[in-house]
Amino acid sequence: MAGIVPNSGEAATALAAALADHKGGDVVVLDVAVQAGWTDRFVIATATSSTHLRGLARCVDEEIVRLGLQRLNRGSVADDDEWLLVDLGSVIVHVMTERARSFYELEKLWFQSPSARVKPTAKKEAAR
Repeated sequence: MAGIVPNSGEAATALAAALADHKGGDVVVLDVAVQAGWTDRFVIATATSSTHLRGLARCVDEEIVRLGLQRLNRGSVADDDEWLLVDLGSVIVHVMTERARSFYELEKLWFQSPSARVKPTAKKEAAR
């Protein structure tokens, strides 16, 4: 990104792609700007285990640095955590275990928001 901070749509798409490339499941970007008023985008992904959740947390942190973004919250992922929330202001990243994702159902809560599914990039898919 060479020093240019992306807008919320670009940042959300880049974060979602990074999660998908690192085997985050069912990665979705929701445009919640009209409904929320306090943020523009949600990025939601599923982790298969607490270990995978921690790995995806590192992936998100690396992408934040690459994009030149600032994280507004500081948190770590404990062994028994089922939900990672990363607040970037205009983008909120949610990485959840399957159990947490099905319990909280964020996509149903924000059903009026336009959404887009994000698949791994072709380059990463070919390497698998």
